[in-house]
Amino acid sequence: MQKLIEANLYRSELIPVSGKLVERYNKCLVKLGVAKTKLKTFHIDGIGWSPEISEEKKEVHYLNNGDANAHGIIISPLQKGKPVYAPFHTFDREIMQYVFKTYGEKINDITRDCAICLDFDQGIDAFYEPLDVLKYNTVTISFHLINDLINVQKKQLELIETFKKGYNFIDEKIHEQLLTSAKTYGDLRDRDLELQSLQFTTDSFYTKAFKGVYVLRDFITPIVVFEDEAWHKEAIKDTNYQVLIYHIRQPELMDKLRDHVIIEYDLEAAVQTERYERIKKFEITQYLEETQHPIKDILNDPILYKSYLNKLDIESRKRVMSVERYLEKLETSNQYKIADIVDLKLFEALHKPHSSLEGKHQDLIWKLLVNISPKDVLYWYWYDKEDFYASFKSWDESLKEWTIEIIRNKI
Repeated sequence: MQKLIEANLYRSELIPVSGKLVERYNKCLVKLGVAKTKLKTFHIDGIGWSPEISEEKKEVHYLNNGDANAHGIIISPLQKGKPVYAPFHTFDREIMQYVFKTYGEKINDITRDCAICLDFDQGIDAFYEPLDVLKYNTVTISFHLINDLINVQKKQLELIETFKKGYNFIDEKIHEQLLTSAKTYGDLRDRDLELQSLQFTTDSFYTKAFKGVYVLRDFITPIVVFEDEAWHKEAIKDTNYQVLIYHIRQPELMDKLRDHVIIEYDLEAAVQTERYERIKKFEITQYLEETQHPIKDILNDPILYKSYLNKLDIESRKRVMSVERYLEKLETSNQYKIADIVDLKLFEALHKPHSSLEGKHQDLIWKLLVNISPKDVLYWYWYDKEDFYASFKSWDESLKEWTIEIIRNKI
């Protein structure tokens, strides 16, 4: 991972936390029912998640109380616009953008001396069955200030009113109470600490509940895609919902996505793109063994690339070049079928979201396509960083360098 860190491609926008902010963060953890961190310094992302605390607790989603109860922490206005590096839902960053857009100025004021706990309530106390994810509709975002600051403000204002009455201005006990409150919490008279709950409506999304589920409900028929085979088998037993249910590895899934105008492909156009070149080059690396040259050089040098391509066994060579072989044969006869010549995973990797989809839906479908066939290192990095990082660790050092070069050239 060091190579990614040096290239500013690994969680490069985290916010450092130390001193008083650690204390406030811990108060939020306690309020959420999570044990305090023992760390004196750490980093957080846009939703308040920390990779160091996650590692300390050996729990990625330590801010959640079960899959159905997600939370966030705001301790700094610097979190505005920052990435959410370990989202539980694909809409998590969108929710945080909505929060800062609505309450940006108030957050700036409140976080001067206080932290904010966020509760994302979708009206479900707990998940019991896999298709419970279909109950996601409107998420209510509630805000809770540590130290119960709103009530402290009310008491401070009441104390001031008492001070103004009659001869109370000479009452030393009231003086002492006012001074104690001011020293502890500051002058709260003109502070706007009220953060009314917000409503966020979900549409299609991905959630890590039940080990990963895609909910596609903005199309012809709702489609639910499970990443985990056991939960998929459990879901197909449920007859209470009129939805199509698939496992992510089912070949029929791609057919259905094409039929519902969710994805599309054009092999003739695809082979002319940089994306195809990335996919084909990454594909050949899966068959290279004990090379005499660094993989980065092989992929960047056309002569070396052809040399190593021709050294592959015939079946491996056919798979790498299967798309171009199919298009060449199609020029002489239309009797050939894609499935007879083109490698299945390579064919799946060359699909893209249908051009008619909205931008946010295209992002979700790109993520799904990347998960179905992760062969484009750039899109893999863009749309599923966690999975990309996990795979990247085991790659050849030279392949890592080539991948970093590809990504940095597109940023």
